[in-house]
Amino acid sequence: MPTVSFFSIRATSTFALLAVFLVVPIARTQETAAPDSATTLSDALAAACRANETQFADLLAGNNPAAFRALPSTQRAEFIKRISLSDLPGKPLISSDGNGHVVLRCRAPNTTVEYRFGTPRVHEALAFVPVTVVDSEEIEFGLIHEASGWKLLSLGLVILDIPQLSKQWAQSDLIAREEAIVATLRATYEAIQTYHRAFGRLPESLAELGPAPKDQISPEQASLISAELAKGTQGGYEFRYRIVPDISGNDTQFELAATPKPYGTNGHRSFFLDASGKVHADDKRGSVATAGDPLLAGEKADSEKSE
Repeated sequence: MPTVSFFSIRATSTFALLAVFLVVPIARTQETAAPDSATTLSDALAAACRANETQFADLLAGNNPAAFRALPSTQRAEFIKRISLSDLPGKPLISSDGNGHVVLRCRAPNTTVEYRFGTPRVHEALAFVPVTVVDSEEIEFGLIHEASGWKLLSLGLVILDIPQLSKQWAQSDLIAREEAIVATLRATYEAIQTYHRAFGRLPESLAELGPAPKDQISPEQASLISAELAKGTQGGYEFRYRIVPDISGNDTQFELAATPKPYGTNGHRSFFLDASGKVHADDKRGSVATAGDPLLAGEKADSEKSE
């Protein structure tokens, strides 16, 4: 899974922001040692880097520690990944730059993410710490001083409302997965057309489109799709390919279907690519889509223009 930007977090409503301030017990402070808030932020990012959910939860403000612990394990893991910007747990290395600002590197097996802290701005019980993610983006983290010390409150202008954010992220991930499936259907359609032009017939199955040994491309192994898709699955969906004889009885047309397995976990909608290359989609609750299901919004618009 690709890492997700901090800015994928969508803002909550004004009422939600006010609610957080009402439930957080604020301890007024004049932070004379500015690194205090930066140290807390560094600890939170280091915990996220290690994928240490217990330590990370302890550094959240208000009711968020309990809300975070109550999330399903998969959602907790995804939340941590969005903070650490890494798909895998890593080792945090903390140092400082020439100005005494924190520099935190999260070294994971697949990447190294470097956070460079700026000078915290502190006003009574609130602190804002600017952070630059090297080769990526800048973000300002907000912290609030509770009775037990500084706690992580916000990313940029967005208050961390974990229950709401988890719902938004789950919906965003679902949409992204479904869009990826539609793209795979279209790419498979093109691969089948390429196969037909190369070998003068349609493939008998998706397996014939799969990888071939080096310099051994053949009608049985055409190296046009991935090994996973050649087995009929990809991205949490099952793919079905079927040859459809034309009006003359010739095998020149085909259909593709993609169905989420299990339903609800990897997607809600089932997809069907008809013989003309148009994609249909509907929530079939895990059943296979058909040509009788509605066209995708974009497909419908294109169809109306051509009429």
